[in-house]
Amino acid sequence: MKKQGQIVKVTGPLVIASGMTGTKMFDMVKVGDLQLIGEIIRLDGDNAYVQVYEETSGVGPGEPVVSTEKPLSVELGPGLIGNFFDGIQRPLEAIEKASGSIYIARGIDVPALDYAKKWDFTATVKSGDSVEAGDIIGTVQETELIQSRTLVPHGVKGTIKSIQSGSFNVTEVVAVVADTVTGQDVEVKLAHFWPVRIPRPVKQKLPPRTQMMTGQRVIDTFFPLVKGGTAAIPGPFGAGKTVTQHQLAKWSEAEVVVYVGCGERGNEMTDVLKEFPELIDPKSGKPLMDRTVLIANTSNMPVAAREASIYTGITLAEYFRDQGYHVAIMADSTSRWAEALREMSGRLEEMPGEEGYPAYLGSKLATFYERAGMVHLLGTETREASVSVIGAVSPPGGDFSEPVTQNTLRVVKVFWALSSSLAYQRHFPAIDWLQSYSQYVPQLTEFWRINIGEEWAEMRALGMRLLKEEADLKEIVRLVGIDSLTREQRLILHTSKQIREDFLHQNSFHEVDTYTPIEKQKAMLNVILTMYKQGVEAIHAGVSFAKIEALACNAKYADMKYVPTSEFAEYFKSFESEIKNEFSTLNVGGNNA
Repeated sequence: MKKQGQIVKVTGPLVIASGMTGTKMFDMVKVGDLQLIGEIIRLDGDNAYVQVYEETSGVGPGEPVVSTEKPLSVELGPGLIGNFFDGIQRPLEAIEKASGSIYIARGIDVPALDYAKKWDFTATVKSGDSVEAGDIIGTVQETELIQSRTLVPHGVKGTIKSIQSGSFNVTEVVAVVADTVTGQDVEVKLAHFWPVRIPRPVKQKLPPRTQMMTGQRVIDTFFPLVKGGTAAIPGPFGAGKTVTQHQLAKWSEAEVVVYVGCGERGNEMTDVLKEFPELIDPKSGKPLMDRTVLIANTSNMPVAAREASIYTGITLAEYFRDQGYHVAIMADSTSRWAEALREMSGRLEEMPGEEGYPAYLGSKLATFYERAGMVHLLGTETREASVSVIGAVSPPGGDFSEPVTQNTLRVVKVFWALSSSLAYQRHFPAIDWLQSYSQYVPQLTEFWRINIGEEWAEMRALGMRLLKEEADLKEIVRLVGIDSLTREQRLILHTSKQIREDFLHQNSFHEVDTYTPIEKQKAMLNVILTMYKQGVEAIHAGVSFAKIEALACNAKYADMKYVPTSEFAEYFKSFESEIKNEFSTLNVGGNNA
């Protein structure tokens, strides 16, 4: 019998209920006559403190609170891809049809998956086969890009007692496994539930070793992310956090994308919901939604639901990872999630930490980001897959010293710092190359040597050195003027400007420039550095900087980013030859600038 208590007090999203002895932490409950969805976050005697994920106005003392005796869980199975949900996995389109309104009716109970839809299930094992948890026993072609794979449930090991191919809905039994551990038969369906706060188990976490290409030059070249890595994008309002995450969702080397709009403005999520169905996946030519799940949790939705949306997103990502896919989850933004933690902590009257955030903010962020990783999956076969987590952070006024940013930086390995000054200059992506970093660089050296070329590590190191030296030289110029610089220092400023404007600047709305494969990135950086190396030799030979600056090839750098991928190999080979030929014609012009 399900435990029932009654409401004692309602303060915003926090409800205190009495008579709840026997319930457990994080049990999901139905609150009030409207049966609002909530979760127990504290137990004190027979009182339960419930975090309610829906608007509580009008709910009062004396109304019932009923425990479902289950933790907050998501339903996992065919039908997730291409769908969009709210923070507690309620399908928004199905809610609209069920309620006949564009607004989410309070207490509405709609299953996450379509129970009526039939899926064509193809068995990949037969009766009598030995299986264990994590083994694939059948497949469903969910979209043209994604095959949903039915796995042996966790904790089960035995033999297939019965299985058949055919047409099934997600609630029907497709196989029965005779479990040798418990001696009981286990029914396997296309869908199952999983508690959002419990990470799905794996055999082993692996060290990072494979770069996740994104097609964004500043990221792939200077601040790379690995498959299974963690990254943070902090920045002030208008610096391009959401646009950068959209670009990564569209172009990153991930097979499945889970996009979580956590507490973002409604118009931003509307743009996502309108834009994504129209986008074409560059690798397959199919709609991008054929490999994407969207979770829309806007700023005008109940604040407590923000906390659930993050866990919902990461659990969906782990589900696709367990099927063998490389998954990227975009959390936009974790600051809104932290605000929900701060509000609930305040209502629970806990001792506040810095700026009112709970003292456990750091551990909560770590718990989320640590669910990323490249892993060996469960099962008899050796399979690898990954979850990469990219979280946007919205520090007030762009202050990176505030608690959410600082606690995030303690756990993530890549820091893409967005700069308002770069954004005001219309330089996008506005990732500040002087503040940003990637701690994956040492682990990727071997990957670069094998896949990009032995010279790549040296090229990117030289490019970054020139950018850093430019910052120092600009300070000298501000103080005493450009005439105080040597010819070689002026060459550094000249080269760094080309790196900034012709390489790092990228137009996300241009059909060619929006995505740059790593081979083209290497070719672009190579011609710029070729010019620099030729310039150094010329200066040492006595050529004036004015002659180097006047070379005709300098006008061509701005056009190279728009060269189609199919043509870039021949183009850059010719361009490099042109640079060397022009330098070879320079006459020695003395020691003048």
